[in-house]
Amino acid sequence: MQVLVTGASGFIGRRLGAALVTEGHEVRAMTRRVDDYRGAGKPVYGDVRDADSLRAALEGCTAAYYLVHSLNDRRFAERDAEAARAFAKAAKAAGTERIVYLGGLGAEGGELSEHLSSRREVESLLGEAGVPVTTLRAGIIIGHGGISWEMTRKLVERLPLMVVPQWVRTRCQPIAVADVVHYLVRVLDAPGALGRVFEIGGPDVYSYLDMMRRLAVIEGRYLPMLPALVPMVGPVTWLSARWVALFAGVDAHTSRSLIDSMNTEVVVHDHGIEEVVPYEPMGFDDAVLAALEERARETRAG
Repeated sequence: MQVLVTGASGFIGRRLGAALVTEGHEVRAMTRRVDDYRGAGKPVYGDVRDADSLRAALEGCTAAYYLVHSLNDRRFAERDAEAARAFAKAAKAAGTERIVYLGGLGAEGGELSEHLSSRREVESLLGEAGVPVTTLRAGIIIGHGGISWEMTRKLVERLPLMVVPQWVRTRCQPIAVADVVHYLVRVLDAPGALGRVFEIGGPDVYSYLDMMRRLAVIEGRYLPMLPALVPMVGPVTWLSARWVALFAGVDAHTSRSLIDSMNTEVVVHDHGIEEVVPYEPMGFDDAVLAALEERARETRAG
């Protein structure tokens, strides 16, 4: 099958492209920097803000993976909505038969952060033109280079003292990046997957605090904790975001968006994926060890 992968050089996209090629698919890797692309598949130029480029990139593709979002942009929700509408129209015009989208967990009808609300809006907009959309919703994805994972790892490794705000007690269900890629590949042509929404996660459910404590144990570190003396809202949340950004090496706007999302429980409630793609994802410890080993290999390689 000829498949377009957007975000082909990103955290998920570069792994997905390689996995799809291994499965025998013909991969078109959409990128804005064709000459610099070194990943799997054939690089093709495409920009979600350029409708003509999208039509050209999608031409001849039976399916397309949508892995694009602009979290580091202050107008990310608006920009992501515009991009999703453009992509949906281009996919319809190109005769693409299905779109596979990686979105975010969060209970239906529950209060979602701006980040998670945007991911849910994109999910809806991608189907507006009539192309069936298969959605996988995931929480924090553990893997070297993933922004949520790297923020968590760097906080554990770098913070001299962890002030414990309310959000660290929110429950989450992390999943290894290798398992996310497995599900993305398998839903492409799995009977019963077309046009459906699936929730995916690993077998372990933790609070963010417990997750960081477990990571500290795995790395052999001590993680000092101090309970927050004031509610983490308004200006205090912004100050916390800047503190996290400083130690985690991300911009303050991205940090704020992710912290806001961490007030929302991201746990799998619908287990429909188990019927369509029977599979046992790895546990938290194994996912962490795999991420740390990949980072060590990359460091050794220079």
